[in-house]
Amino acid sequence: MSNASLDRVTTQQHADAASGASRFVRACLGRPVDRTPVWFLRQAGRYMPEYMAVRKHHTLLEMCRTPEIAAEVTITAAERLGVDAAIIFADLLLPFTPMGLEFEFLASEGPVVHRPVRTAEQVAALRTDRVEELQYVARAIEKVAAHFRAPRADGDVLGIIGFCGAPFTLASYMIEGGSSRNYVETKKMMYSDAVAWPLLMEKLVSVLAGFAAQQVEAGADVIQIFDSWAGALSVADYRQYVLPATQELVRRVQGLGVPVIYFGVDTASLLPSMAETGADVIGLDWRVPLAEGWKAVGSARAVQGNLDPITLFAPEDVLRTRVREVLAEAAGRPGHIFNLGHGIVPGTPVENVIRVVEWVKEFGRHE
Repeated sequence: MSNASLDRVTTQQHADAASGASRFVRACLGRPVDRTPVWFLRQAGRYMPEYMAVRKHHTLLEMCRTPEIAAEVTITAAERLGVDAAIIFADLLLPFTPMGLEFEFLASEGPVVHRPVRTAEQVAALRTDRVEELQYVARAIEKVAAHFRAPRADGDVLGIIGFCGAPFTLASYMIEGGSSRNYVETKKMMYSDAVAWPLLMEKLVSVLAGFAAQQVEAGADVIQIFDSWAGALSVADYRQYVLPATQELVRRVQGLGVPVIYFGVDTASLLPSMAETGADVIGLDWRVPLAEGWKAVGSARAVQGNLDPITLFAPEDVLRTRVREVLAEAAGRPGHIFNLGHGIVPGTPVENVIRVVEWVKEFGRHE
């Protein structure tokens, strides 16, 4: 199918999706809504006592790979906070295992890949034919979607968000062997191996598109693509080495008939290029004023953000002011989804998160 034909199909699918859709989905598509929808990155996490009660008995990977547990923590967080969307509890690195790359989480180091991918031979050995092994995420989404099927008191249906990592961010974990400050090994492959890097991008797109398809079939209304570490790139490097693969992934996910949110951290300089992925919504972090970020991605595109997550530790008057400022920057225009500029961090007062939801519902009403 040509790009023009795919665009026509996607436009029609988006129009169909918006008909009778949730407040959240309509906002993702830039449609008018009665008020700004709100949800949070990492809203099911270590700041929440209910989550920690479950975490005492299970490892993170056990929680991700057990549909009943993943659904439970997803539902509990969405209901406790009163948000407009639930993002499935999972981890970006889950596709590594069916690709033949084992990893684990260490308490002091986070995710660790013990045999990083550094050669063309290692890239060639990565599998793309075992995506079905990730079906446990789809099973969790089915449970969440079934739980939230009925409209709430305000007549709206909760949105269900599936997600995957972006090709660059997952490649960086594969190559570095975990988190990194400078991404030396990743950029070395990117710059110098004209065989391994394109092949790695191609394989990741294939697996991630299949993973997203499982989630959509299970009931996800929207897919968020996390390019958490794209901010480590210059504009020139992003455009040459990352944008084409990301565009392809976005197109393939949109071809499933759902909107796509594309999110990165410290990406102010990349925002115009990120918009070229064609994603329906661009996530903005707190380092750029929302109005400025929206201008950078184009006024016709929806945006998500962008309260600094550490503001959730601030006194009530400061926090309320910052929430009002974000909403004022959005100025009631269609296509704004209130969120943080990154995930909720451990130690965040739950009551402050709940207050933000209440304030968005109060101050974010549209005439």
